[in-house]
Amino acid sequence: MATIRDATPSDVPAIHAIYAHHVLHGLASFEEVPPTVEEMRARFEAVRSAGKPYLVAEVDGAVAGYGYASAYRARSAYRYSLENSIYVDEGVRGRGVGSALLQALIARCRAGPWRQMIAIIGDSANAASIGLHLKAGFRHVGVLERVGFKHGRWVDSVLMQLELSPEDPA
Repeated sequence: MATIRDATPSDVPAIHAIYAHHVLHGLASFEEVPPTVEEMRARFEAVRSAGKPYLVAEVDGAVAGYGYASAYRARSAYRYSLENSIYVDEGVRGRGVGSALLQALIARCRAGPWRQMIAIIGDSANAASIGLHLKAGFRHVGVLERVGFKHGRWVDSVLMQLELSPEDPA
């Protein structure tokens, strides 16, 4: 079973390793070259300094996945909307780590001022991520067809949305 906790700066190398694998071998990220550990550290600090949650899942004492919420878009009118990101180590896929991370991230975001969470999922064929988000209560709101080109093929972006709070922030 995974233990979910706040990520710390010492987790960044493990976070980097998980993400680098997804960049090089998957379609969840549209990056094609893994960022450096230093760049991942800067991204981690940007999320945390913005007051948004950044979590890790530990399995047997090792970081097995991570998830965070970031601004959906930079313009101020989007300030109550978040984009979620969940990445799981290949060695623990199918063991509930992604679900535990996403549920904890949603709970943390519901406790904040945010109203909507957006998932932008790489590849229409990414049944695992789409299913994970459906199970967590997200609804399918659209597909941007063939908007990325990675690993020699065109890739869709699937858009899913979860209402975090039915109340409009004051």
